[in-house]
Amino acid sequence: MEEAVQHKEILFRFHSEIFDQEIEEVLWAIELDHAEELYRIDSLPFYVPLVATNDIVRALYIPDEKHLVYKETVSASGNSTIHVVVTDDATVLEDIRNKFIPFGCVSEKLNEHYFAMEIPATADYSQIKEVLDELEEQEIIEYAEPSLSEMHREQTT
Repeated sequence: MEEAVQHKEILFRFHSEIFDQEIEEVLWAIELDHAEELYRIDSLPFYVPLVATNDIVRALYIPDEKHLVYKETVSASGNSTIHVVVTDDATVLEDIRNKFIPFGCVSEKLNEHYFAMEIPATADYSQIKEVLDELEEQEIIEYAEPSLSEMHREQTT
């Protein structure tokens, strides 16, 4: 019988330029190597920049924090994370999320106006960016690319 995957919580702390304050976010991860303190990120970051699903990170357990605390990214997965805000009140958030399913993108909504979306390493980001830019030009959304992989960055230059 296969052993159940045990998720761990990793605390990320960073300064947000958008909010101009220190932010904390907890992401789920799967332990890969306890001795080496290596974990694979297994959730979409809503705020954390420069981290994407399946990235391998090092995190250290800090007793005072009662959490594993992020130290560094060891290996990037090639996935990217995009943050999307629906600015048009007449637009249903689910309709926007559904536009990206054919590209293999999964997303998680935070509220009725904001969601985080994963761009898989295998996706052609230039096509996805075309849709994002079109929606932004129509003033339906605004989006940010807080964790754009090198490969996805190269696809848009």
